[in-house]
Amino acid sequence: MAKKNRTKAPADTAPGEVGPRQPCPCGSGKRYKACHGAPGGGDVFVKRPFEGLASECDIVALRELVPAATAVLPLTGEYADRVVKLCTLLPMAAPALVRESGEVWLGLQVQHAFGDPARDLGAVLLEALAAEPGAGMIGLTSTPGTGPRLQDLVADGPLAVEVHEGFDFWVSDMDASSELAQALEAADGAAAPTARLTEVTAAYWTAMGSKEHLRWVMPEPEDVLLDALARLHVSGDDVIVPEARLVGMFRAHGLLAPVWDLPVGTGPEPLEEAATTFKAKLDAALADTSELTTEQRSARSGLANRQVTIR
Repeated sequence: MAKKNRTKAPADTAPGEVGPRQPCPCGSGKRYKACHGAPGGGDVFVKRPFEGLASECDIVALRELVPAATAVLPLTGEYADRVVKLCTLLPMAAPALVRESGEVWLGLQVQHAFGDPARDLGAVLLEALAAEPGAGMIGLTSTPGTGPRLQDLVADGPLAVEVHEGFDFWVSDMDASSELAQALEAADGAAAPTARLTEVTAAYWTAMGSKEHLRWVMPEPEDVLLDALARLHVSGDDVIVPEARLVGMFRAHGLLAPVWDLPVGTGPEPLEEAATTFKAKLDAALADTSELTTEQRSARSGLANRQVTIR
């Protein structure tokens, strides 16, 4: 008797969706089918948790790509007079810190993952706002359940992101303890030089070792953006600056972040005008709804195969 063919048919997933055998985007390390893809296996996974926020792309960048940055987070309603600072990373990856002044620092790069980062941030923020001044670290030890999400608590608008060379902002208003000094030294050592471009949204230059990159979080739906980037690649218009190369893209929280390798020594300054010019070409390509040519479809396939899912 012939053996049965054990080859399974590929999972029927739409572009950008997570397959059952792929790592769960929540960061648990489990396969999706054994985590948020399993009945009762976890809280509902929100693919695009920061959707609707004016600074969605910057928040994704600060959570996944930028080592050290802060932004004042204006609140609404009864908390409108409270000072809240959104931070990439806090000491010991704390979800929040309540300072002696009563100011709240809210961390984006944290260890917990309960399926909806916007709800997690909302829960931590509410707990920190209710704490006494100087309460120190605030965190989550279990799923926060239902409640306000970040979108429900902020007075929405573009964030003024300030990128820092390191994490000295941790101790800008206090004397550093020996323990905090050690954490500061370790964090500074891992922070790659980074700069945010000012002429376009959520585009960040970084130098990692001997290489330089531009990483640009974009808000368009994945399929639409891939089509546009394929058109630009075929026409040769996907080159940000001479000798730069679009090498792939990150996928995080429902958005794509194209990544360019840059010639060594480029720096962030020449990218300002170049990124503005590229954005105009991208907008034109996004508006083009014609069928892709054979060459463009091939380019699109190549781009889709060079994606790395972060979360």
